[in-house]
Amino acid sequence: MPITLILGQILWADTTQPPQPGWGVAVENDRVVATAPHGTLRSRFPDADVVEATDCVITPAFVNAHHHMYGVLAHGIPLEEAPAGFWPFLEDFWWPRVEDRLTGDLIAAATEWACLEMVRSGVTTFYDCLEAPHAIPGALEVEAEVVRRWGLRGVLSFEATERVSPENGDLGLRENADFIAACRARGGLVSGMMCFHTTFTCPADFIRRAFALAAERGAKVHMHLSEGTYEPRYCLDHFGLRPVVYYDRLGVLGDHVLASQCVQVDAEEIAILARHGVHVSHQPLSNCEVGGGFAPVPEMLEAGINVALGTDGYVNNFFEVMRAAALMPKARLRDPGAMPAEVVWTMATQNGARALGFDDVGRLAPGNQADLLLIGADLPTPLAPHNLAEQLLLWRNPRDLRGVMCAGRWLLRAGKVVGVEEETVRARVAEAAARLWQT
Repeated sequence: MPITLILGQILWADTTQPPQPGWGVAVENDRVVATAPHGTLRSRFPDADVVEATDCVITPAFVNAHHHMYGVLAHGIPLEEAPAGFWPFLEDFWWPRVEDRLTGDLIAAATEWACLEMVRSGVTTFYDCLEAPHAIPGALEVEAEVVRRWGLRGVLSFEATERVSPENGDLGLRENADFIAACRARGGLVSGMMCFHTTFTCPADFIRRAFALAAERGAKVHMHLSEGTYEPRYCLDHFGLRPVVYYDRLGVLGDHVLASQCVQVDAEEIAILARHGVHVSHQPLSNCEVGGGFAPVPEMLEAGINVALGTDGYVNNFFEVMRAAALMPKARLRDPGAMPAEVVWTMATQNGARALGFDDVGRLAPGNQADLLLIGADLPTPLAPHNLAEQLLLWRNPRDLRGVMCAGRWLLRAGKVVGVEEETVRARVAEAAARLWQT
């Protein structure tokens, strides 16, 4: 495959380093082979194909570190009354009205739409958490088939829990274990992760089994953690400990753990997470939806925790999620200097890659995966290295993406998704949602 030169107005290859005007990137197969000024790239690779993108900023593609792809099916679902709190949200709405009704064909339709949204939003790598207790075994492979066709890098898991029955919980753990093994044997961009729900739906021996199965396979483990005040109260009432302290006593924490939400964690818990190298995914907009609160993200970052960003399957416009992550802490802390734009960009790229276990994603460097965005540079005021991060974060949106590449393959070119009839995808998920709402 010939080398392709992508020559941008500005290259921001590493969000922890200054942007580089007049630079571009050379791509061969699925890898970056060089980053350099335009002239240097043209001289070094005189026979390369050239993509002139001097009206664009080149950045690493986004990493969505927490998704529920099936969540789109619940957008706009009719309710007689809104849930009165976090537990009623789960017990009276989310579990019986959504997750317990999911079937393979509904999951496939939702996955198709989620992949379209991710491409349109600049996400090329993601972690998904599926709970559909009556769709296993085989639910993860339904998702995987769609994700492979789209050419995205997906880490998929099933949220195992004993809330239906112990037998169903074991089936969920096995769904993850078998999928992890199958993906490793097959290779490609799709992989698996072990996952269980929370302390209030999974007893200690179940949690230990999840970690043991993951350890046997060298896999990471995900759980939801203190999304609202319910779980801390539950743990204090049942164990006399806050959730993170409880996990610490179980001896399961480490850098193999990805904890999502972490909204209601206190200073002691933050210190424990940092000490063990636990990764955290932050979902600022969905935390608002369920009334969970405002996660102490600046405090976690200050403690040295690797914090990534996710959509939670709620508002899947990743630019909106980044804006929320940047702006909410400024209001909460009454500090306009909190959460600088560069930090949020790093959360959306490098931190997400680290959280999911990828050391060759999130930066555009020789040898790394060719996952990149071309973002239109046609803002009303000049772009420059000193203002690039904030300008792009505040004023760009999915409609401003000119190109999205994953593993060297263009998924979006000239602002259009490649090889996809978007209306067909939309019609399919709309029909699936209508069926879910009527069951």
